[in-house]
Amino acid sequence: MIPRRALLKGGACALVALGSTPRFLVRAAGAATGTGKVLVAVFQRGAVDGLSMVVPYGDPACAAARTSIAIKPPARGDGERAIDLDGFFALHPALAPLAPLWSERTLAVVHACGSPDPTRSHFDAQDYMESGTPGVKSTPDGWLGRSLQARPSGTSPFRAVAIGPALPRALRGAPGGLAMSSIERFDIPGAPDTGARQGFEKLYAASARSDRLPAPTAPDPVRATGKETFDALRMLQAADASRIAPANAATYPSAPFGQAMRQIAQLIRANIGVEIAFAEMDGWDTHVAQGAERGQLAARLGELAAALAAFTHDLGDRMADVVVLTMSEFGRTVAENGNGGTDHGHATAMLVLGGGVRGGQVYGRWPGLGRERLYEGRDLAVTTDFRTLFAEIVTHHLGIRETSRVFPGWPATGPALGVMR
Repeated sequence: MIPRRALLKGGACALVALGSTPRFLVRAAGAATGTGKVLVAVFQRGAVDGLSMVVPYGDPACAAARTSIAIKPPARGDGERAIDLDGFFALHPALAPLAPLWSERTLAVVHACGSPDPTRSHFDAQDYMESGTPGVKSTPDGWLGRSLQARPSGTSPFRAVAIGPALPRALRGAPGGLAMSSIERFDIPGAPDTGARQGFEKLYAASARSDRLPAPTAPDPVRATGKETFDALRMLQAADASRIAPANAATYPSAPFGQAMRQIAQLIRANIGVEIAFAEMDGWDTHVAQGAERGQLAARLGELAAALAAFTHDLGDRMADVVVLTMSEFGRTVAENGNGGTDHGHATAMLVLGGGVRGGQVYGRWPGLGRERLYEGRDLAVTTDFRTLFAEIVTHHLGIRETSRVFPGWPATGPALGVMR
């Protein structure tokens, strides 16, 4: 005898082991087209130092406050230095793989961007950025989830996909929001006697045998889950996304973020109806030994740039319908600390790349780094509310006109950035 509650719980555990949640997989199996716009959100967890990622070398106060971690300003022919963008800002040299995108005007930067909330707590700041409601802890869903709610209902079970062990805060409330550790774990290859398939068969058979379940006079969620799971697995096998090799000689880093971007590209190229994808990369909390042109931060930036560049090469012309947005909960202090690192700050830099982006520009009003211009006397001030940037992307790229549905309680005052065509 298997109690209904235990059976439901056991079924959920079995599905988590495969990285799936069948309730989000069953609608219109095989009906996806995958020809629409796609937004890929990348969260740099830990608070990236935007002043080193996109260096304001034209502001002398930046180098003056950073005796050991300042990035050397651009110099012609010196690849060890920052890469000039516009005579005032420059990319960290580890971001060199992104420089061609800047030249092609498909990469833009939004600097001095962040949350109006003053918190320096990673947990709270990430929660506010993912919910899209700074300072409000009671918001039940995320801004990406609400973005899908505001779009015409799609048929694909893969409308919202996160590569990771759990659905991120930003995708809560998404119709069909799905988290997977690896798309390969969805692919059940070979004969029907594989261990995964046997496990599902046993679960389904147990649900049919249990006399604690009511007679099937109405649709039964446990029995339906078993059938729907098999249907979803068949659909995923048919898509064969895990066997799609990178195109255009794209080479992804082997680290987790690089592989996450590789899998997102596979899902997009499989044409199974992805509208929003989410990936994250940690390691940005550089309190100690941050480094300058080389070191801890440079290594993370190099991995980020290599993965994003590979993603754009892999998708090729498909990037016309794809926008990648990077975000981080806040920035770092202007001055370095006594451990050769930086502490929790306020504003940071965010990257936007892909089709429809007015690239080759740094957007946002630069507040300056003179002491009298710093936030609370120590941080880069926020001059662009992150919702201004996010709202422009969901409007122009995802076609959502009523941004009040995505960012409730936000007055949306002030001019648009103009980062999107």
